Amino acid sequence: MRDKKKIVVPGRPKKRLFLGLLLSATALWAVVLYALWYIMQPGLGKLQPWLPVAVGSVFAALVGLVLLGILNIVLAINNLPFVRVFQKQSYALINALFPWSVRLGKLFGITRRQLEGSFIAVSNLLFSRQQIRVPADRLLVVTPHCLQLATCPRKITRDPHNCRQCGGCDIGALVALADEMGFHFFVATGGTLARQIVYTTKPQAVLAIACERDLMSGIQDVYPLPAVGVLNIRPNGPCFNTHVDVEAVRRELEKIIIPGTAHRVTKKEAILGPMERKEDQ
Repeated sequence: MRDKKKIVVPGRPKKRLFLGLLLSATALWAVVLYALWYIMQPGLGKLQPWLPVAVGSVFAALVGLVLLGILNIVLAINNLPFVRVFQKQSYALINALFPWSVRLGKLFGITRRQLEGSFIAVSNLLFSRQQIRVPADRLLVVTPHCLQLATCPRKITRDPHNCRQCGGCDIGALVALADEMGFHFFVATGGTLARQIVYTTKPQAVLAIACERDLMSGIQDVYPLPAVGVLNIRPNGPCFNTHVDVEAVRRELEKIIIPGTAHRVTKKEAILGPMERKEDQ
């Protein structure tokens, strides 16, 4: 039986941490652009008198757009009116500035894991604010193979239904949940297989279960496909006999799946994507 005392649930990431570093990265780039403009100004003026103003206006507009994007994110995660048409631009902005936020975070003693957790919290709130609802069979749930008990001899990376649902890990509970609700469930050995699964199943939304690092990269990899992340539980350290709060996963699924579309699926339906099932019929 699982020793519940050993299970350590990740702390709630602070959303303001990522947003603060995002603003800091923007400020840094504003300073860089101003310095560049200041150095270029004499040469530009010799070419054309209006060039310094034009180039300065472009740089200022870029910084202004970034600040508007950050403001849009802040409004969205605080449940205030926001501009939905800028949502894709907001994700693009996050992806572009995240590496700079990591570098700045190191200067303040903020670890990459903390920043990734904060990013996931912000991304999940943006997902929630979009009120994305999809049919059960157009939702993909994917998890890393470390969720499976390391000593289990059953191969489940291509077909989770090979799981005997013995209760030794959480894979069986997720398989049962997939059969009950009708979503696609896969166990991936890495990012390459995960991307292949997304391509094969052609989902409208993704729910991923993983650690901060893998969720961060996974959400970025499937963009612009909407994705929500659920952090795994790592009582034995990373990538070994991890767990997940199955009830938390269920609650997230109930927010995403359109009511009335949940249905019990066959083993074949769970494995094949929607386009393949239509062809098979």
